[in-house]
Amino acid sequence: MKLRLFDTYAREVRQFEPLRADYVGLYACGPTVYDYAHIGNLRTYLFEDILRRVLEFNGYRVRHVVNITDVGHLVSDADAGEDKMLAGARRTGKSAWEIAEIYTQAFKEDLDALHILAPHVWCRATDHIPEQIDAIRCIEAHGFAYRTSDGVDAWKRRDPLNRSRARLLELGMAEDKIGELEADVKAEIEDAVKFSEDSPAADEYFKYVVKE
Repeated sequence: MKLRLFDTYAREVRQFEPLRADYVGLYACGPTVYDYAHIGNLRTYLFEDILRRVLEFNGYRVRHVVNITDVGHLVSDADAGEDKMLAGARRTGKSAWEIAEIYTQAFKEDLDALHILAPHVWCRATDHIPEQIDAIRCIEAHGFAYRTSDGVDAWKRRDPLNRSRARLLELGMAEDKIGELEADVKAEIEDAVKFSEDSPAADEYFKYVVKE
């Protein structure tokens, strides 16, 4: 049976064509474990569970990976402010490691209560810091990011008429409106603040990130 899925970029239903004939790799962004998940969070994992079951029903071998973000998620969607894990540790009076374990276990219990299949692989962000650094260096080396004075890696595209902008034009959005959106994105990038070596919070942050 042919599997057809909605392509959010093309805005149409398309036949699913895996990179390998009978195998699908499914990566799902997991929770930031600084607090309990709410029903809106869990809706995401219900969708992913349905997708996995549909793939398996259609005869695909699925390798399902979910990460646990136990560091590096800043309180602002613009990547600004304090790390959520450190904020959660201060709120509870526990260490960042303790709250990560508490809320990871609570999240897994929530999935079990909803009969959501557990992934084949759980991976913690703090277990893969070197790989993340290498990935960022690779992106930067290929010209898709640049380093600012405060250590921020800001993402950029080589072609100003990138696919997203071209798609907005195809959908009929006016040039001036697109320009406003691009200006907003640029402002967010310029305002983004991350921990750097001279950050006042760097000592506390790296004591948490780097396992001794």
